[in-house]
Amino acid sequence: MSLPSLGGVRAGCALAVALLLSACAGGVIPPGAGGPAPSRPPRGGGETVTRPIPSTPRPTLPTTPPVTVPVDTANAVSAGVTRGPDIADLIPSGERSRKALQAFRLSCPSLMKRGDQSGLTQGADWNSACAAASSWPEASANEFFSRHFEAVQVGEGKAFVTGYYEPEIAGSRTRQPGYQVPIYRRPPNLVDVNLGLFSDSLKGKTIRGKVDGSNFVPFDDRSQIVSGSLAGRGLELAWAADPVELFFLQVQGSGRLILPDGGVMRIGYDGQNGRDYTGIGKLMKDRGLIQAGSMQDIMAYLRANPAEGAAIMDENKSFVFFRELTGAGPLGALGVPVTPEATVAADPKYVPLGAPVLLSLDRAEPNGIWIAQDTGGAIKGANRFDSFWGAGSNARMIAGGMSARGSALILLPLGSAARLGQP
Repeated sequence: MSLPSLGGVRAGCALAVALLLSACAGGVIPPGAGGPAPSRPPRGGGETVTRPIPSTPRPTLPTTPPVTVPVDTANAVSAGVTRGPDIADLIPSGERSRKALQAFRLSCPSLMKRGDQSGLTQGADWNSACAAASSWPEASANEFFSRHFEAVQVGEGKAFVTGYYEPEIAGSRTRQPGYQVPIYRRPPNLVDVNLGLFSDSLKGKTIRGKVDGSNFVPFDDRSQIVSGSLAGRGLELAWAADPVELFFLQVQGSGRLILPDGGVMRIGYDGQNGRDYTGIGKLMKDRGLIQAGSMQDIMAYLRANPAEGAAIMDENKSFVFFRELTGAGPLGALGVPVTPEATVAADPKYVPLGAPVLLSLDRAEPNGIWIAQDTGGAIKGANRFDSFWGAGSNARMIAGGMSARGSALILLPLGSAARLGQP
């Protein structure tokens, strides 16, 4: 998502994999246009993806057909909840559980006071587990989760998992030769409107735009911004060297600019123009321009066909704005730093934000316990997750090709399932 937060950070639409790529960056021009191309951060062996490690996922649990409810009112309870098996023997050994325990600790303050849209838990349910987590030895993280949690399956339990990462791209705080693509901060005239203030039937819905005279109108779309509608207003936060790299940084929603002197400037999501996004990966695959549809495939085509690539990206009207991040981060939707290889983005209607999730997939790398600390605009529905892999070339290669299917269990504090009517 997006992200933010990374749910914010990820602009609510970050999907590092493939066919749902959304929020886009400045126009596609040949790398280095306007000056000599600076040296760029290493990419870990070019635009490659990590070869998947196959795994056999655990079967989903048998369920009665869930009740069909309108999408805008559905949550985990209405989708159907099935008590899962004892998890003690289901948690893989390894580093992920330790990282998940660290991430869970960070989430607890927000988790205990946050409303749960999924209907699965109440704030006080988490008190015991959070108290135990504060001093639990990380060497026995598996025991912590098996002792303090019980598993439930939401809906059919069929999981689909993609990946995201924190990109590192060449950038500069000032415009100079080789750094010609503006990275914009949020414009002051970009306005969010809570429609629920005007009608009870519109509760939970918002729109984003700008005031034009006495009218509220859509904000500039991507093609207008790329063409210079925001230029000269002092909104340039920084400048990127490569528009293709910036595009994917916007897809991820946060990242690191490697400055000419070797320093690092971290930037994160600070709003989006309110326009609907179009997934250019799916668009390109449907037109036969690429085959697999991975991030690497899309990048290669955009670099090889800059003029056509600019036109394709203009079909996506969404545009993301950034701010400089100076504290810990990147932050997820819970307002705490996300943890590489332990944080997933999830739909809060189906997973309590801050809850552990146990994944068993046809790809081994993501198997194990993750913590739902983030959201994303394209991460919608039960058992849909986006896994965070951190920063650097290895994270980029894993996230860029991550696409895994299998089963998911949501871990709830002991006693939660009984309240939901599960024996």
